[in-house]
Amino acid sequence: MIRSAGGVIWRATRSRRLEVLLVHRRREDDWSLPKGKLQRKELPIVGALREVREETGLMCVATSPLPPLTYVDRRGRDRCVHFWMMAPVIGEFLANDEVDQVRWLALEQAAAALTHDREVAVLRAVRVAGRAAA
Repeated sequence: MIRSAGGVIWRATRSRRLEVLLVHRRREDDWSLPKGKLQRKELPIVGALREVREETGLMCVATSPLPPLTYVDRRGRDRCVHFWMMAPVIGEFLANDEVDQVRWLALEQAAAALTHDREVAVLRAVRVAGRAAA
């Protein structure tokens, strides 16, 4: 089992609409939620915060856990990704080796923009948790 973790970075607009941040991974040419493999013996929450910072440049605070996403990756390996909702605290995006663009989108737009349908399930969980947080 490949262990991964990531975050759904969220913000509320002035009209109290929830927006989430998607990343464009250059190598994969896809739009996804920021995530990555955990380091050896790394706790999922620690890895999620690290991966989000590495991919987006944002230091965040985890606001609530989301149900894990399990699937078989393109290499036939079982993968489990632990996600947290995260609020940005400080930082700004700079293109890097992994991510060349980011986009803030409303939940419905984000769900349509995701390359991998499996991540839409994570956004469904955000809809419930995000409304409580916003």
